[in-house]
Parts: sequence; structure tokens; C-alpha cells
Amino acid sequence: MLKNNNVIAYPTESMFGLGCNPDSEKAVKKLLQLKKRNIKKGFILVAANFHQIKNYINENDLSYKQKQIMFLHWPGPFTFLVPAKPEVPYWLTGEFNTIAVRISSHSQIIQLCNAFGGALISTSANISSMSPCFTVKEVYKYFGHNFPLLYGKIGTEKNPSKIINIINGNVIRYV
Repeated sequence: MLKNNNVIAYPTESMFGLGCNPDSEKAVKKLLQLKKRNIKKGFILVAANFHQIKNYINENDLSYKQKQIMFLHWPGPFTFLVPAKPEVPYWLTGEFNTIAVRISSHSQIIQLCNAFGGALISTSANISSMSPCFTVKEVYKYFGHNFPLLYGKIGTEKNPSKIINIINGNVIRYV
């Protein structure tokens, strides 16, 4: 499904997420339309390991200490805004020069990213500004019974990942 430019739903640490191939403009446009989301917001990339997100990050603009901070929090429910490589597409960064990245500790996300062979977009399974989905039933209510879904259990986190700008230390989302 992912390699054919489709959007899928899958369990994350705290809720169901929607994801697709971040390198496919066609897939990302489907996701934007599905969520009724503004492209200017950008997306989070989720991965099984650092190697899967490395091609999106401008590592030259990160200090050793900044990398240490990220690796101390990963894998886990921490998303970091990091400098994006100049060639990272607009549909991923939105109006920013950073990209949001997370190394997941959720076993099914790890398996999914490894089976796909790279990072995925990770955004809440919902229509923008509506409640996120916590059950399979809610996913189907929003997106229909034929929507591609990886069955599984959401993790034990009560809130979405904390988002921290690694460049200036500002907390963007703390829930």
C-alpha cells in the first residue's frame, strides 16, 4: 500500500495515525486532501532508526550536544524539529526550514518502517481540528470501512509526542 502511493492508518504510541511515503508527492497530496490539512504546516516523520531519517536532516547544522539530546530521548514519544536539508520537499517541511522527526518505540511502527524500508509520515488519524481516532471503529467512521489499516494496539502514552525545537530548545507541543 505504501509503495503504491496510498495512505494508511496504523497504531502509534498514543492514538491511531495516518501515514504515507514521505517522498511521494502524490501520496502526500492524498493525505492533505483526506485530512483537509494545510500544506504550510509540514509533517512529522516517524522511523525505526536514525538511518531512516538521516537523508532529511542537515546534520552539519546540528551540534554534538544537540544530537546527544535527541538520542537520549529516542526511541520514544519525542519529536524534534531539526534543520532540514535544502532538497527536502516543501510538502514535508511546509513553510519552515526544519523537519519534524521521531524515532518510535512502538513495535508495530518499527516493523512497519522496516518493512517499508524507510521513514513514514505520521499524523493523527482525523480530519484537521477534529478529535483523533483511538479505536479501529473511529478510523472507519472517519475514513470508511475499506480504508487501509494496520491492526494493532495503540501504546500507553496519554498524549501525542512532545515536540521540541532542537535548535533553540523551545517546546512547540507539550501535552
